[in-house]
Amino acid sequence: MTHDSAQLARAERWVRASCWIGAVTDAGASIQMLFPRVFAFAYRPYGFSPGPDFRFAMGMGASLMLGWTALLLWATRRPIERRGVLLLTAVPVIVGLVVNEIAGLADGFLPLGPLAPVFVLQLVLSTLFVVSYVMAARARGSG
Repeated sequence: MTHDSAQLARAERWVRASCWIGAVTDAGASIQMLFPRVFAFAYRPYGFSPGPDFRFAMGMGASLMLGWTALLLWATRRPIERRGVLLLTAVPVIVGLVVNEIAGLADGFLPLGPLAPVFVLQLVLSTLFVVSYVMAARARGSG
C-alpha cells in the first residue's frame, strides 16, 4: 500500500466513524424529541408541562433529526466523496442547536447543569467532524 492510498484509507475510516458517531447521536436526540419524559429527564427544564404545541414542534424537529441520521448513514457509503455532510453537520446543525440551547438557558427554560455535558459533546463532535473532513480533503488531494 502506498503512502497516498494508506492516507486515503485512514481518512475514509475517520469520516466513516464520524458519520456513525453522528448518526447514533442524532438518533438519540430524536428519541428525546419524540418522548417528552426523556427530554425532561435529560434537560431538567424549569416548569416543564409539554402541551400539544411542544409535541408538535418537537415532532417536526424529530423528523428532521431522523432525516439527518439517515443522511449521515448515507455518507458512510462513499465517505470521501460525501465528506461535506460532516461540515454541514457542524455548521449549521450543531451551531444552530447550541444557539437554541443558549436561548433556552437565557429564557430561564433550561438550567446550565444538564446543558454543560451537551455543550462538551457538541464541541467534541464538531471538532471530530472538522478534523475528519480536513483529513479526507487532504487525502483526496494527494490521491
